[in-house]
Amino acid sequence: MGKNLVFWSLLLFPVLFSLAQEGQKEGSADSVRQDLKKQKVRVEGKVEKKRINPLAPSKAAFYSAILPGLGQAYNKRYWKVPIVIGAIGAGIYGYKYNDDLYDRFRTAFKRRKAGFTDDEFYDINGSGIVPGSPDLSDSALQDAQERYQRDRDLALFITLGLYALNIVDANVDAHLKQFNVDDDLGLDIKPYLEYTPIYGDPNYGVSLTIKF
Repeated sequence: MGKNLVFWSLLLFPVLFSLAQEGQKEGSADSVRQDLKKQKVRVEGKVEKKRINPLAPSKAAFYSAILPGLGQAYNKRYWKVPIVIGAIGAGIYGYKYNDDLYDRFRTAFKRRKAGFTDDEFYDINGSGIVPGSPDLSDSALQDAQERYQRDRDLALFITLGLYALNIVDANVDAHLKQFNVDDDLGLDIKPYLEYTPIYGDPNYGVSLTIKF
């Protein structure tokens, strides 16, 4: 009797194990169906993910390249527009201011070297033109034109840098606006214990689940 019981147990064990596996699969299928049902409810409840426009960063950069501040307006960062325009406008003003002074001192220096005494810096005090005794010497004119040339070039460099930064800001801001911060994102790390009925030995491990 005992041998027959062992025999039938060994014979029926694979069948019972298969049925258990089928039940587990059906349970997994039910779980998937429940998840799909929840997703459907979320969509019907207007909880939809925002669509991403992959061309938005390129458009924002292009608009800022055409007109500084336009890319920021495209990204709806309207508070940045006056900052961008003001910064680049100040750079352009600095360039124009130093360039005008550079031209004035350079013109006077060139005329002084040509032997003329009628430049605007020869008699600044209005004390009368005395040949050989200008109010600003030739070396002072040369130093002034070199200084304003240096300041002009620096203003140009800063303006170009601000222009490039305006383009980069619009592009990066458009990328950040599309950064996915949906609640469905998740990372779950947890240990698990799996028991194998055939061998009777438990299996240990760590499961990593990433949700998108």
